[in-house]
Amino acid sequence: MKRDVRAELDVDITAPTTLEFQIAVAPHPSAEVTESLSFLLDGKEIQARELSSAHGTRIHVFDAPVGNLKVDYTATVIGQADPAPVADVDLSTYLRPSRYAEADKFFGFAATEFGQYADSATLLEKVSSWVGTRLSYVPGSSDPIDGAADTLLAGAGVCRDYAHLVVALLRAVNVPARLVAVYAPGCSPMDFHAVAEAFVEGQWRVVDATCLAPRQTMVRIATGRDAADTAFLDNHKGAITLNNATVTAVVDGDLPQDSVDQLVSIR
Repeated sequence: MKRDVRAELDVDITAPTTLEFQIAVAPHPSAEVTESLSFLLDGKEIQARELSSAHGTRIHVFDAPVGNLKVDYTATVIGQADPAPVADVDLSTYLRPSRYAEADKFFGFAATEFGQYADSATLLEKVSSWVGTRLSYVPGSSDPIDGAADTLLAGAGVCRDYAHLVVALLRAVNVPARLVAVYAPGCSPMDFHAVAEAFVEGQWRVVDATCLAPRQTMVRIATGRDAADTAFLDNHKGAITLNNATVTAVVDGDLPQDSVDQLVSIR
């Protein structure tokens, strides 16, 4: 399998700031990855420091003065990576409530809706199907600060909202779950995509309740508790305006068929 991904960003910096980008693909052991990343501020190249966060997440950070910033990232991934490693601490961390996946608000609700299902694989399918049919995908219908409870009440959202609700419900029924930002060939509308990942039958399994893209072709970028850990762009102390973000993700050949009842891992 060959996957080509690209992200192009246009950012106006209106007050000096520190910028953090999470757009580079995470390490893919056993796969071949070639990539390039450039930051041009008013036409002059800026060198960013690369920080390594949990699960291979790569953060590129630098101080930026006022000006216009152009960001260009491309990567080609050939082959499939090894399954994501499983650590005991992760199985504890990803059962806890978090900022946008408030599992503690869903204990009673989730027990009523899904308490009759005993094994985690069935829970995964039922929660994914429930969220996918309960919500409507409506761009612009949610705020960046909305959590899973807000999404449930609104009945609509975008990929991050679907993923937060899946994560919160799974944690509420004692299935460790986390959020993953991915490049997703086949996704429409094309953008940075957010999916859930749950610990089922000894591996991390990807869940996309939006069903906007086949899970088999997704490329991991960032992994964390929720969107607070996986944002593609963050700034500290200054002011910025994101003028444009263009994301491209394609696979060589036909897209695979996907089904919600299949167990799939990000590879």
